[in-house]
Amino acid sequence: MIATLVDIVAGVLVLLGAVFAFVAALGVVRLPDVYVRMHAATKAGTLAAALTLIAVALVAFELSVTVRVIAAVLFLLLTAPVSSHLLARAAYLTRVRLWKNSVRDDLFGKYDMEDKSLKS
Repeated sequence: MIATLVDIVAGVLVLLGAVFAFVAALGVVRLPDVYVRMHAATKAGTLAAALTLIAVALVAFELSVTVRVIAAVLFLLLTAPVSSHLLARAAYLTRVRLWKNSVRDDLFGKYDMEDKSLKS
């Protein structure tokens, strides 16, 4: 059978999503500290999920599926950075060490470790 243009585009989007998911997984395994790992997982993982969901919307070609995909992608784009930030803040406040070759720590001395808030 001859594939339609929509099927080809959806296939390319799924393949790109798989590549970004692989990059995210590779980043979690290979990168040196929790902060950089979290960055890789959040950015590449969100993009991988979004690309795959968009491919599903293209193949389904139904309004209800497309609306759900748009809602899911928006949810991912809104919640992934916030959750990543909160996890990184929790790691920093529990004194998870930076990688030994990190150049600088912009938050050093700016947190009051007693009440876990930024100093004014």
